Amino acid sequence: MTTTIIPDASDEQIALWLEQTLSAALAAHSGPVAITIPGGSTPFPILARLEASAINWSRIVVWPGDDRVVPEDHPASNVGRIRKALEPLGATVTALTEEAVPPHFALTWLGMGGDGHVASLFPNTDPQIDDPVAVRRLVPDPLPPEAPFARLSLTIPALLNSDALIFVIRGADKRAVFDAALAGQSDLPVARVLRAARQPVICFG
Repeated sequence: MTTTIIPDASDEQIALWLEQTLSAALAAHSGPVAITIPGGSTPFPILARLEASAINWSRIVVWPGDDRVVPEDHPASNVGRIRKALEPLGATVTALTEEAVPPHFALTWLGMGGDGHVASLFPNTDPQIDDPVAVRRLVPDPLPPEAPFARLSLTIPALLNSDALIFVIRGADKRAVFDAALAGQSDLPVARVLRAARQPVICFG
């Protein structure tokens, strides 16, 4: 694994990196290109900056890395928000189900919580790097007050079935958690992901 840290990256810088990376993936393959992206508030201002990009969205298939178990029209639905952002551009957005079989991703984009969770792999769920299933239904404990719902989440092997792994991390406290995980100083979910990663890892934050 090679890790690149890009500190203080703006939404514009991240959007440009995504445009270049996705364009390169599209040029390298003739068929659809799959990516997985996080929910929460961080991705959507970045995605908005891609609306005028030259990306051929009709060949992009987007999977949420996790979702809350709510209807798609619920404000807490990740897939609902991703559909609103990217389907008008021509992307295909795939909802998570427990039976889903995720593809190989050109890019896995992750956020991280202050407790070291990634996707909906919270510390209490004890995610394993050799999980035999690709999608799990999980219940965080404690339930986040802003989103007190059960979750569906890609597991560590599904997230790492990708050409590249990027994190977008905002705030010094979260960055300290990430840095400790990268240094092998914790066993939080993010540390398990980083420890198992074999592809390039880029952290914007």
